[in-house]
Amino acid sequence: MKTTLVFGASLKTNRYSNIAIHRLLQNDIKTEAFGLRTGTVSTVQIKTNLEDFKNIHTITLYMNPTRQSEYYYRIIKLKPARVIFNPGTENPEFYKLLKEKNIQVEVACTLVLLATNQY
Repeated sequence: MKTTLVFGASLKTNRYSNIAIHRLLQNDIKTEAFGLRTGTVSTVQIKTNLEDFKNIHTITLYMNPTRQSEYYYRIIKLKPARVIFNPGTENPEFYKLLKEKNIQVEVACTLVLLATNQY
Protein backbone atom coordinates (compact mmCIF):
# COMPACT_ATOMS: atom_id res chain seq x y z
CA MET A 1 0.00 0.00 0.00
CA LYS A 2 1.27 3.48 -0.89
CA THR A 3 1.86 5.78 2.06
CA THR A 4 1.14 9.51 2.22
CA LEU A 5 3.04 11.79 4.58
CA VAL A 6 1.14 14.89 5.71
CA PHE A 7 3.97 17.39 6.09
CA GLY A 8 3.13 20.26 8.44
CA ALA A 9 0.47 18.34 10.33
CA SER A 10 -1.46 20.18 13.02
CA LEU A 11 -3.43 19.03 16.06
CA LYS A 12 -5.87 21.92 15.51
CA THR A 13 -9.09 20.49 14.07
CA ASN A 14 -9.76 23.53 11.88
CA ARG A 15 -6.45 23.25 9.99
CA TYR A 16 -6.47 21.75 6.52
CA SER A 17 -3.62 19.39 7.38
CA ASN A 18 -5.74 17.92 10.18
CA ILE A 19 -8.76 17.59 7.90
CA ALA A 20 -6.53 15.96 5.25
CA ILE A 21 -5.40 13.28 7.70
CA HIS A 22 -9.03 12.38 8.41
CA ARG A 23 -9.96 12.33 4.71
CA LEU A 24 -6.94 10.25 3.73
CA LEU A 25 -7.88 7.69 6.37
CA GLN A 26 -11.52 7.72 5.23
CA ASN A 27 -10.23 6.87 1.75
CA ASP A 28 -8.19 3.94 3.13
CA ILE A 29 -4.85 5.60 2.34
CA LYS A 30 -2.02 4.69 4.67
CA THR A 31 -1.18 8.00 6.35
CA GLU A 32 1.73 9.29 8.39
CA ALA A 33 2.28 12.80 9.73
CA PHE A 34 5.17 15.15 10.39
CA GLY A 35 4.74 18.33 12.40
CA LEU A 36 6.41 20.70 14.79
CA ARG A 37 4.61 19.16 17.80
CA THR A 38 3.85 15.55 18.61
CA GLY A 39 0.33 14.37 19.16
CA THR A 40 -2.33 12.18 17.60
CA VAL A 41 -4.91 12.95 14.94
CA SER A 42 -7.43 10.12 14.70
CA THR A 43 -5.12 7.07 14.66
CA VAL A 44 -2.11 8.91 13.21
CA GLN A 45 0.80 9.88 15.44
CA ILE A 46 2.39 13.21 14.46
CA LYS A 47 6.15 12.77 14.61
CA THR A 48 8.80 15.48 14.75
CA ASN A 49 11.73 13.47 13.38
CA LEU A 50 11.88 12.87 9.62
CA GLU A 51 14.20 9.89 10.12
CA ASP A 52 11.15 8.03 11.48
CA PHE A 53 9.63 7.78 7.99
CA LYS A 54 10.33 5.11 5.37
CA ASN A 55 8.73 4.12 2.06
CA ILE A 56 6.77 7.34 1.55
CA HIS A 57 5.03 7.52 -1.82
CA THR A 58 3.41 10.96 -1.57
CA ILE A 59 4.16 14.00 0.55
CA THR A 60 1.33 16.51 0.83
CA LEU A 61 2.70 19.85 2.00
CA TYR A 62 0.99 22.10 4.53
CA MET A 63 3.96 24.35 5.29
CA ASN A 64 4.53 27.79 3.80
CA PRO A 65 7.42 28.28 1.33
CA THR A 66 9.56 30.23 3.80
CA ARG A 67 9.49 27.36 6.29
CA GLN A 68 9.95 24.68 3.59
CA SER A 69 13.49 25.71 2.70
CA GLU A 70 15.04 24.12 5.79
CA TYR A 71 13.45 20.79 4.79
CA TYR A 72 14.25 20.67 1.05
CA TYR A 73 17.02 18.10 1.24
CA ARG A 74 15.43 16.06 4.00
CA ILE A 75 12.25 15.74 1.93
CA ILE A 76 14.28 14.77 -1.16
CA LYS A 77 16.14 12.19 0.95
CA LEU A 78 12.79 10.47 1.66
CA LYS A 79 12.57 9.76 -2.10
CA PRO A 80 8.83 10.25 -2.51
CA ALA A 81 7.29 9.60 -5.93
CA ARG A 82 5.42 12.92 -5.72
CA VAL A 83 4.99 16.05 -3.64
CA ILE A 84 1.64 17.84 -3.57
CA PHE A 85 1.81 21.59 -3.02
CA ASN A 86 -1.49 22.59 -1.43
CA PRO A 87 -2.80 26.19 -1.72
CA GLY A 88 -0.43 28.55 0.06
CA THR A 89 2.56 26.22 -0.24
CA GLU A 90 3.46 26.92 -3.88
CA ASN A 91 7.24 27.15 -4.27
CA PRO A 92 8.90 27.26 -7.74
CA GLU A 93 12.39 27.05 -6.20
CA PHE A 94 11.48 23.73 -4.55
CA TYR A 95 9.69 22.45 -7.69
CA LYS A 96 12.98 22.73 -9.56
CA LEU A 97 14.94 20.76 -6.95
CA LEU A 98 12.31 18.02 -6.86
CA LYS A 99 12.12 17.72 -10.65
CA GLU A 100 15.92 17.41 -10.83
CA LYS A 101 15.53 14.29 -8.67
CA ASN A 102 12.67 12.95 -10.84
CA ILE A 103 10.09 13.58 -8.13
CA GLN A 104 6.66 14.50 -9.51
CA VAL A 105 5.42 17.94 -8.51
CA GLU A 106 1.67 18.47 -8.25
CA VAL A 107 0.20 21.88 -7.44
CA ALA A 108 -3.24 20.95 -6.17
CA CYS A 109 -5.44 20.64 -3.13
CA THR A 110 -5.30 17.21 -1.51
CA LEU A 111 -8.87 17.60 -0.24
CA VAL A 112 -10.16 18.35 -3.75
CA LEU A 113 -8.15 15.48 -5.24
CA LEU A 114 -9.69 13.11 -2.70
CA ALA A 115 -13.23 14.47 -3.18
CA THR A 116 -13.02 14.07 -6.96
CA ASN A 117 -11.34 10.63 -6.93
CA GLN A 118 -8.17 12.03 -8.54
CA TYR A 119 -5.84 11.26 -5.67
